[in-house]
Amino acid sequence: MKSLPREKLLQRVWIDPARCGGKPCVRGHRIWVSLILDLLASGSSFAEILEAYPGLEAADLLACIAYGSEMSRERHVDIPLEAHA
Repeated sequence: MKSLPREKLLQRVWIDPARCGGKPCVRGHRIWVSLILDLLASGSSFAEILEAYPGLEAADLLACIAYGSEMSRERHVDIPLEAHA
């Protein structure tokens, strides 16, 4: 798998106040970052998660880890809100 810079990974996470209660999700999906982190923490492999959620890519899982890492530092990660037309 090709390595992406942290900034590119974080662009795969989005927050839309009108979806999923404004929780951080994988961009283009209603899959919470916290769900992916919970699955990884419970021992699910990347392959198992990607099989269960076929619309995701390995880079999406890495993005969730990167986002969780940023949040654990108690730093603010600026995630742009989605604009609705």
